[in-house]
Amino acid sequence: MATRHVIVGAGPAGLAALETLRALDADARLTLVCDEPAYARMVLPYYVEGRIDECAVATGDPGWFEELGVETRFGVRVARVEPDAHRLVLDDGATLEYDRLLVATGSRVRIPPIDGADAEGVIPMWTLDHANGYLAAPHGETVIVGAGFIAFTVLDAIAKRANEVTFLELEPQILPRMLDAPSAAVLEGRLVERGIAVRTGVRLERIESAGRRRRLHLAGGDVVECDAVILATGVQPNVELLEGTGVDVGQGIVVDERMRTSAPDVYAAGDVAQGPDLLGGEREVRAIQPVAVDHGRVAAANMAGADVRYEGALTMNVLAAQGLEACSFGRWSEDGDVTRVENPASRVVRKYVWEGDRLVGGILMGPSVAVTGAHDAGMLKGLIQTGVPLGPWKAWLTENPLDLRRAYVASGAAPRLLASTLLAGRAATGGGFRWPRVKPARARSAHHGVLVSGATR
Repeated sequence: MATRHVIVGAGPAGLAALETLRALDADARLTLVCDEPAYARMVLPYYVEGRIDECAVATGDPGWFEELGVETRFGVRVARVEPDAHRLVLDDGATLEYDRLLVATGSRVRIPPIDGADAEGVIPMWTLDHANGYLAAPHGETVIVGAGFIAFTVLDAIAKRANEVTFLELEPQILPRMLDAPSAAVLEGRLVERGIAVRTGVRLERIESAGRRRRLHLAGGDVVECDAVILATGVQPNVELLEGTGVDVGQGIVVDERMRTSAPDVYAAGDVAQGPDLLGGEREVRAIQPVAVDHGRVAAANMAGADVRYEGALTMNVLAAQGLEACSFGRWSEDGDVTRVENPASRVVRKYVWEGDRLVGGILMGPSVAVTGAHDAGMLKGLIQTGVPLGPWKAWLTENPLDLRRAYVASGAAPRLLASTLLAGRAATGGGFRWPRVKPARARSAHHGVLVSGATR
């Protein structure tokens, strides 16, 4: 009898799991349950900015799900899980029995305990409905409450739509969980130069209506008026599905190295899963898309009967804002053995955190050509992720911090990364939106052998 797999959640973890399950088991019965259609939150800023149409937000069309042999149940929620009975009860009264269940319910914006935070005109900017609500309402003067990662993912889009943008941040710096204070100051200078107001170290106490506008009361008596308020105050995992079932739930749904929960045949993946840390830290929720995809693949492989162990998530954040790019990886906040360089004129910042001759953390910032355009972000991530010893190349990077490429090639990090790729050689099919619907083809360049061989010449 075909194995019955049920996936709850149509985000990156859920869709990666579906593709993996189908790749490993052609006969499995796959059912996807989600209260929303399948779409990508990460591209919502492009929609708000006007760079893509609403239809381009979707990540899977009906034909693609049919091709994968997936039964979809969109627009319904799971009312409860009964792990002992291997059964789900949906809010429309239907029941679903499963052999193996994947909970990939993602996260939602954390609404702060502020009077008026749930009022009309105050938008979390997390769902497609939120994006449409913002576009439909007055937003000439927009205040973004919170200056963390979520706020910066939507900043360029809001700056394009609004006449004035103001940040209100409780912490003494912007991006407090992504950048150290000196790096944050460099980026803040860029925002101010572009006409974006930044107020850090301020506490919002109350939001009230002022006609069609909003009046924000800050601690100390200051008042800010605006047309729209965007809440970017962090996210929290959607763990409610398993609360009260006896499944171990902490910061998120606790999972082991195979993405298994404490209940037999129940797995969790993505923003909702509290899983292993690559650098040996405590199990944590890593609410970022690359981790969600890896979680989904590992969970699905084990659900299909393989024995795949997840090495752990690497802390990482990558964003672009107002003409600059910034990224941080691993133990970026540490200040022990550190190599740092800063060019105020071009706003280029590099910080490397060392443990012996191994890179364990780092920060890159600057124009695209200095971060992702030169592939430096990927190379820094690869060096930290593999933990390769750099030997004499540590001294090289200390003297030449802008030249990651030579150290990356010489260390042999590239072949190590290739060997660790999950389900290597299995290409995603693109959700049915690739045009035409063919697999991408790319000829190897003359430089490919150098990059994967570790040879310096």
